[in-house]
Amino acid sequence: MYVRTGLMAAGLGLAVSIAALPAGAEAPKRGGTLTYMIPADSPPSFDGHRETTFATVHAAAPFYSVLIRVPPDNPASTTEYVCDLCTEMPKPTDGGKTYTFKIRPDVKFHDGSQLTAKDVGASWNRIVFPPQGTTSARVSYYAMVDKIEVPDDNTIVFKLKFATSAFLPALADPFTWIFKKEILDKDPHWYEKNIMGSGPFKFASYDVGQAIKGVRNPDYYHKGQPYLDGIEGIFADKQSVRVDAIRADRAAMEFRGLPPSARDSLVKEAGKDVNIQESDWNCGNIITPNHKKKPFDDVRVRRALALAVDQWKGAPALSKIANVKTVGGIVFPGSPLAATKEELEKMAGYWPDIEKARAEARRLLKEAGAEGLKFELTNRNVDQPYKFVGTWLIGEWKKIGLNVEQKVVPTGPWFQAMRGGNFDVVVDANCQSIVNPALDTGKYLPKSVYPESYGDYDDPKSVELYNKMLRESDPKAQRAAMREYETHTLDTMAHAIITPYWFRIIPERSYVRGWKISPSHYLNQDLANIWLDK
Repeated sequence: MYVRTGLMAAGLGLAVSIAALPAGAEAPKRGGTLTYMIPADSPPSFDGHRETTFATVHAAAPFYSVLIRVPPDNPASTTEYVCDLCTEMPKPTDGGKTYTFKIRPDVKFHDGSQLTAKDVGASWNRIVFPPQGTTSARVSYYAMVDKIEVPDDNTIVFKLKFATSAFLPALADPFTWIFKKEILDKDPHWYEKNIMGSGPFKFASYDVGQAIKGVRNPDYYHKGQPYLDGIEGIFADKQSVRVDAIRADRAAMEFRGLPPSARDSLVKEAGKDVNIQESDWNCGNIITPNHKKKPFDDVRVRRALALAVDQWKGAPALSKIANVKTVGGIVFPGSPLAATKEELEKMAGYWPDIEKARAEARRLLKEAGAEGLKFELTNRNVDQPYKFVGTWLIGEWKKIGLNVEQKVVPTGPWFQAMRGGNFDVVVDANCQSIVNPALDTGKYLPKSVYPESYGDYDDPKSVELYNKMLRESDPKAQRAAMREYETHTLDTMAHAIITPYWFRIIPERSYVRGWKISPSHYLNQDLANIWLDK
């Protein structure tokens, strides 16, 4: 059955449907094991600092702590942050450029050793200033950080180059797990293949491509949690397998999202035994041409690819079969910095007259000597929405005479292809956690600034426009600066194509309690607040 409660998240108009009991209506029950589906074949690694995929978060987040986070009981918030490892949220000093956090004294790693500010500092220095030979996926989030100091075992201090409202949301990023300093000092790559944190669950086992298991951490510092005795995440990249598992109660839920057809099927067949939570999703596919490969080094070819795609007709058609819904630019639709429909229609890929757009695309291809271009579209082996989006795009490009073959690969090789530049055009994704447009749009910076930007282009103007927008404190001026950056990215240089934003649909067995949906499939994933009403 559907249990719907309309919420408005921080004025961004995020429509959220919560299938949960009112707070305080029922005391949580302890015990049981939550079995949930992970919609991937396996994570590329367990290192949250390095990875960007939900496969890593859904598998390993329950084993780790973070410094601060969004409230687990209100994960849709974009303005509220609470302590996880700190004792209280600090007020910034030095004109907003210094943040001093006190660390809880009662936290232990799962090996029994004490967690201190030194571990927090080592982890955060690795995230912000990655050592040579390591990768931190969100370095651009922390361009405002000058240095991180640990004056004693209980204190960590962040000193910024400039004051910005983007800092606290960045600090609350759910990938910023706290690792043990002693281990990092010995082997900075240890956490890629191993798990040892201080979160609500202790790592128990991992069968590659099969399942990952955890058991309750009896020393967890948030007293009374977790409620569960254990967790088991089952890897299944096939949607049909996940839906069948939830329908037959072999699994209680999944946390990424299903398409409308799967939702409707579950509700029809399972009835009152299944609840649904829904939300707009701060996530979308980015179609990225490899600028180092001809003819995609030619902006005319890239613009032609964008102009051929009918976003306005494609979005409603796709929404009937895939978990996508809203047309948008590089900024999450509905947020204050997002482009209006009229502003979008001025850019390549959003023209309201699709026939005029396709005529221009064919002209540009002819001018560039790329008529009838054949190329390979590399895509991820995930049903929703990657394969649907890829198939739709190939149909759109065929209408301007292009011949495109879709190459679908597992998650690991997909990342390897993007990181190694071994692709013509790739279906990438920009999936963020907290809605924070000033930082969410960092994905469109050059690779030298943002390591997980895979177009492999040099663009000093892009960096200049981004920094101008990031440092702007006046909302109206910041919005204008964002339009400059967005227009340069999508229209002037045509670095990428944004496909319709995703729409999150989460099924759960009706006995699942305590978990609330957010506009991100990365947030609220430590599972400490879930309990089973069996």
